Amino acid sequence: MNLQNQARAQMMRHSQLIRNRQQSMLGRAAADLGVEIDVAQYSSYIQGKPSSASRQSYDRSGAAMS
Repeated sequence: MNLQNQARAQMMRHSQLIRNRQQSMLGRAAADLGVEIDVAQYSSYIQGKPSSASRQSYDRSGAAMS
């Protein structure tokens, strides 16, 4: 696998992790409120990419555990 394919695969995994984190947090919030929703229908993606706001909100933080 060349470098370009590795970078593409890494970005796709990263976007998938953001999407999963966003959907799980939405599901938890809905469960806390007692509402049953299908979290897959609430994703707003343009060309398969998460919006910049959700990328900042649901991406990994810079904090580290000690």
